[in-house]
Amino acid sequence: MRYSVVVGVAIEKTVYRFDKPFDYSVPTELIDVCKVGCRVTVPFGRGNTKRQGVVLYLSNGAEITDNTKMKNIISVIDKKPLLTEELLGIVKWLKAHTFCTYYDAVKTLLPFGLNIKMVSMLRLEDVSAETLATLSKIENDAVAFLRKKGGCSEKNTLLNALNLTEESVINNLLRLGVISIDRTAKQNMKDPTVSMASLLIPSSDLPKLTPKQKAVVDFLDEVNTAGVKEVAYYAGVSQAVITALEKKGILKIFSVPVSPTLSLTAPQTPSEISLTAEQQKAYDKLLIDYNSPTAKTSLLYGVTGSGKTSIFLKLVDHTISSGKSAIVMVPEIALTPQTLSKFKARYGDKVAVFHSAMSLGARMEEWKKAASGSAVVAIGTRSAVFAPLNNVGLIIMDEEQEHTYKSEQSPRFHARDVANIRCKYHSAMLLLASATPSVESYCHAREGRYGLVTLKNRYGNAVLPSVVTVDMRQELAVGNTGIISRALAHELVKTIENKKQAILLLNRRGHNTYISCPACGHVFNCENCSISLTYHSANNKLMCHYCGTAHNMPEECPDCKNKKLRFSGVGTQRAYEEIASMFPNSKILRLDADTTLTRDAFEKGLTAFAKGEYDIMLGTQMVAKGLDFPNVTLVGVLSADQSMHSDDFRAFERTFSLLTQVIGRSGRGSEPGIAIVQTHEPENDIIELACNQDYDGFYSTEILTRRLMIYPPYCDIVMLGVSAVGSEITRLAAVKLFELIKNALEKRNNDIKMIILGPTVANVPRVNSKYRQRIILKTKNTPKFREFLHNVLLDFYANSDKTVSVFVDVNPESII
Repeated sequence: MRYSVVVGVAIEKTVYRFDKPFDYSVPTELIDVCKVGCRVTVPFGRGNTKRQGVVLYLSNGAEITDNTKMKNIISVIDKKPLLTEELLGIVKWLKAHTFCTYYDAVKTLLPFGLNIKMVSMLRLEDVSAETLATLSKIENDAVAFLRKKGGCSEKNTLLNALNLTEESVINNLLRLGVISIDRTAKQNMKDPTVSMASLLIPSSDLPKLTPKQKAVVDFLDEVNTAGVKEVAYYAGVSQAVITALEKKGILKIFSVPVSPTLSLTAPQTPSEISLTAEQQKAYDKLLIDYNSPTAKTSLLYGVTGSGKTSIFLKLVDHTISSGKSAIVMVPEIALTPQTLSKFKARYGDKVAVFHSAMSLGARMEEWKKAASGSAVVAIGTRSAVFAPLNNVGLIIMDEEQEHTYKSEQSPRFHARDVANIRCKYHSAMLLLASATPSVESYCHAREGRYGLVTLKNRYGNAVLPSVVTVDMRQELAVGNTGIISRALAHELVKTIENKKQAILLLNRRGHNTYISCPACGHVFNCENCSISLTYHSANNKLMCHYCGTAHNMPEECPDCKNKKLRFSGVGTQRAYEEIASMFPNSKILRLDADTTLTRDAFEKGLTAFAKGEYDIMLGTQMVAKGLDFPNVTLVGVLSADQSMHSDDFRAFERTFSLLTQVIGRSGRGSEPGIAIVQTHEPENDIIELACNQDYDGFYSTEILTRRLMIYPPYCDIVMLGVSAVGSEITRLAAVKLFELIKNALEKRNNDIKMIILGPTVANVPRVNSKYRQRIILKTKNTPKFREFLHNVLLDFYANSDKTVSVFVDVNPESII
């Protein structure tokens, strides 16, 4: 028997069924450097493949018998722990609450530049000339490539360079002893670049190409050089087509560096924040919660333009002066230089910024600033909730109802839940803020679980805009078939004449939402997804917004050969064309996913609009929230009905929030504003309530529906998604999962209360060639329930087809 230091390691790339901390012994020479929270490399599995992991716990003086088959860790990657006791607790919380693996949780907490990947390295060995003489031509090419690389190269680099699709060449060289292979850790940090493409061969000298390859060549022949993403979009092809042309030597792909786009102002002498009487009363009430010895959550509910940011700054001032740190989160769309500059100007280098528009190197530096204590304010999107700040006193979530705070990939966490855990750890205050709070948050505030502070008036002399509802049915009756009503056209003319600006919302990109044949009824659908293709006039393609598939716009129906196709539905591209034809002398900015393909396109557009370079800004929901332009006196909602009629229980809430928020963009300066809301259902209660900015009226109606139908906040929703390549395989797997849940419930004598809906086919039954089914559970997300579901999943994976995948989403933003 011997005594050793034993560590529990969470290992990368383990499947959920086998995920747990694995015990390893620590060699004597690594005992001093192997700490909890450090990453290590370990041998894993029967083949002792080298993998990385993170140390979750450490046991000194563990007894190890001679029969114990315990492996040693190989190396320690970090000089000091990356994860504190608090952050390790969050890792375990994410594992239990989101049903992810330990290492998925770890990767979520670390900046991308710190992530290490294990790569296979090939090394050239000294072998006899006789052995080299037996090699084939391609094997000699591999040896020559390794010599050129100094005798060492990543396996994938060699395979790509020699255009090899299988590893038989490498396997034979390994067998002969010509090369050796080892797995080593490689850090994923490099400055950001954008991939560009340009032709190498004149178009007149090209070999025979496929139609998709020819589309790429024709586009590049016209523009000379373009970003790979832009080439893929305008040519209507996948990036694989462009890569294939590179391998043929027809074009080259090269990288150009991208500069960080966040231009933050230098720190200034902080000025005294002047609050109105209403703001001061709200601040004083929040300060009482802040000074509580235990963790508190408060909701700051204020109308659009009420000056919530001034209260944020005042609270952050107090937090810093009391020797604590603060985290300020905003939804992705609201994180503009407008927001950042206020904090950077006030706190200077004490601010660490967490945002995807920064280079990996810059993100690393910001993370280190927070971890070292040189930064005391972290501002950013959802990921900022994991900022490694010490002694957190305040976490602010602006626009707390926004769906971007919920992760759509594993681990599927909500930033509000993580913020709550951190506040409990530090006895800090969590401040949620919005003009349209989530129904759950407002319910908790009304019931006293959260503090509730209200701001009913706009800041200064600004007042809420007047709202006009336009019945688009009457527009059709008088012959107006366009997307702009007569009332909106009239207000646009007045706005432009007065040198003011307008924001127009149409929450649907593309030109037309679907194309059909009026003769036989054929609809052009995606071959990979159960969804119609959207027509994009910018590249004259039919595109799928789920998988990215693109096709040239057909000239005729493939079934009946009819050449007169019907274009239905309106997107931002068509709206832009119509508005441009109505106002040919006006400058119009379009902001949607198609015009913001590059990293800084969205920010540049907003900056130009703020400078007055555009008269009208047209866009999807990215222009509806978090923006403050004093010169905007007109807002137009082109189609208010779009999001109301989905099957999702949050449909009314999302519609009300979007309309209320976009209406609130108007009249935020000294000039009064107006909003025009175009709808085919002017009598709809949700439309009327949003136009009146009546959140309390909306809440009173919505909460009754939630209680009657048993939806949050009266239960937790847990969605189980099942997907596989075959339709029948997916259906059978979903039925099997349902039976496992039902049988497990019966064995527990109903000590867990649950309503099971399904299994049913998802609203979009097939995405990316995979069929989808779902099971909805209405229950309470208690420790007992999580243990129950964890065991059900283990049973399912133990006896299911390995091609079937299952995910768990607790309280998803959508259940369709």
